[in-house]
Amino acid sequence: MTAIESKAVDPKVAEAKAPPSGLSEFWFYFSRNKGAVIGLVVFLIILFVAIFAPIVAPHSPSVQNRDMLLMPPVWQAGGSWGHILGTDAVGRDILSRLIYGARFSLFIGLVVVTLSVISGVLIGLVAGYFRGRVDTFIMRIMDIILAFPSLLLALVLVAVLGPGLLNAMIAISLVNQPHFVRLTRAAVMTERTKDYVVGSKVAGAGTLRLMFLTILPNCLAPLIVQATLAFSAAILDAAALGFLGMGAQPPTPEWGTMLAEAREFIQRAWWVVTFPGLAILITVLAINLMGDGLRDALDPKLKRS
Repeated sequence: MTAIESKAVDPKVAEAKAPPSGLSEFWFYFSRNKGAVIGLVVFLIILFVAIFAPIVAPHSPSVQNRDMLLMPPVWQAGGSWGHILGTDAVGRDILSRLIYGARFSLFIGLVVVTLSVISGVLIGLVAGYFRGRVDTFIMRIMDIILAFPSLLLALVLVAVLGPGLLNAMIAISLVNQPHFVRLTRAAVMTERTKDYVVGSKVAGAGTLRLMFLTILPNCLAPLIVQATLAFSAAILDAAALGFLGMGAQPPTPEWGTMLAEAREFIQRAWWVVTFPGLAILITVLAINLMGDGLRDALDPKLKRS
């Protein structure tokens, strides 16, 4: 046997010794949290239903049937398989409105988180990198915003801007922004003094390159977890504003608005209130469980434990 042959390595052994890819390592730690996996499955189902709502929904969410007002669910006396979850006070199919409402809720969460992350990360980067008076000025404003209850502040902003879905999303994103500012600032302050940042600065990297290409990528893990939690909080806040008449306006099939329309029928038509509330509960719970799994997969301290 030659020296070259003696040094040959079995491909299976080499494959076994190769370090796992980033995606496989992420899934390993994420899948250890069974609740997170269940939340992911539920969220994917809700996402599928929302995307294909025109195909999945049995009826149009706005079509009224005056002959079937407040029809109970199919398993109760007087129910019909044509309206599995019953109808509301004007004869609209509740199941169809819930399916289309998933579109609005996920869209609200996506827009709010996008606006909050972009603005919050930019402001937090500036505050954490430049420090001094800029940092003090920015953080005092964030402290003032955080001093108010989030829903109350969102109500005030919507009252100023005017009721509506767009203004509600803007108000909720402004309310959620300070959390991303504080998180980004803390992460930047930790990273800016590390050797790799000092080395990049000595090598001649400019301020923008240091902020966005050197420091920011190393601050993403906690931001991703916070974004997941903000997503569920945005859905809750939007539903609360819709319930109070300051969010999406009727006849929009948004879950909070559906609850507002059904308030007077709580005692004699329980299904009109129960199913929108369950939709909010299941969606928010699934997203929060996913957030716990993301924290387990992205936090290096939890990986070592």
